[in-house]
Amino acid sequence: MRRWLDEFEQFVIEVILGNRFGKRAAILRAVLWILSGVFRGIVQARLKLYRNRVMRERALGCLVVSIGNLTVGGTGKTPVVEKFARALQSGGRRVAILSRGYKSKKPPLLKRIVNRLGPKQEFVPRIVSDGKSLLLDSQLAGDEPYMLASNLRDVIVLVDRDRVKSGIYAIEKMGCDTLLLDDGLQYLRLKHRLDVVLVDSQAPFGNEFLLPRGTLREPPENLRRASFIFVTKCVPGADNSALIERIRRYNRTAQIVECTHSPRYLENVFTGERQPLSYLKGRYVGALSAIARPESFEDGLRKLGAKIELSRHFADHHRFSEKDIAGFIRRCVNRDLDAILTTEKDCVRFPKLNDLELPVYFLRVEIEILTGHANWQECVERICNPLPMMAPERFY
Repeated sequence: MRRWLDEFEQFVIEVILGNRFGKRAAILRAVLWILSGVFRGIVQARLKLYRNRVMRERALGCLVVSIGNLTVGGTGKTPVVEKFARALQSGGRRVAILSRGYKSKKPPLLKRIVNRLGPKQEFVPRIVSDGKSLLLDSQLAGDEPYMLASNLRDVIVLVDRDRVKSGIYAIEKMGCDTLLLDDGLQYLRLKHRLDVVLVDSQAPFGNEFLLPRGTLREPPENLRRASFIFVTKCVPGADNSALIERIRRYNRTAQIVECTHSPRYLENVFTGERQPLSYLKGRYVGALSAIARPESFEDGLRKLGAKIELSRHFADHHRFSEKDIAGFIRRCVNRDLDAILTTEKDCVRFPKLNDLELPVYFLRVEIEILTGHANWQECVERICNPLPMMAPERFY
């Protein structure tokens, strides 16, 4: 069943992106186009209800910084969240990252029923990291929260669909004064002080259609809500003036930062051994991934000198089985390849394997600011040393 669902999801994605043709694809595209019109109406009506205070957001008495995007996946959000968390922690803030834990494993059904029907208990979110130790695996935490908690051992990472409750828990029980709302642009129940919005330079507004016909969660004009805009995945030296000009049509005041996802090193998924990027030069490798845009990952490997002989793509957030990995390793061994490469986000979903015939590495990437350094510093300063007008509000 899982394999069939993955294949169907991949088919729908290819239809949305225009990579599938034929009668079935055309009919599905037409249906999705109609549904996207309905979705647009719902999105804009919801925003209006919050703007007119018919639906009320909740202020938690501390700084809340939302980091999100207009599109579904592919903007490189997790490394940006990590960079913000490091900078704010270094600036003296007590930081908690709040995530909904997309595609994390739910507690057993019986436990959920008992919790719902039994005596009311004190709310406790899933604590991925308490700022000292990593407490959950990727299956229970979700890919991105686990990855963040692994790389940020001194930052609290909490997972719950209700981020108002998890925010209150972070403040009252863990002494946090700054909340980073991971993928929070559309989460309007919690009042944001700053909205940091990411725009992928390579596909800024997807295919320009809203869900489910396209990859946009909101129309591009909703960029007006952004306080800061990070243009991600920029090619150093490339001219992004046309994109920035378009962004300015939607938002004339937000500070803009251009950044790139800079590769740092390779790390063995199973042993922790590290290799310099020069290791890839001239080597024949296999590429294995389950992300929204695998072509971006593979292009990056080629730029580092790798020769990709085999590649295998799974649906985004696919949880790899031992059979998935072993089968791909076998194919790579038969082609006499030197290594297998995957992403850091994917490797947290790998099963534990021993006695591998080929090394399996993930590519470690970090955010590097290309232009707008002063804007970045201003953003961090604004959070770490808020003006009196930004003083925390009381609960209501």
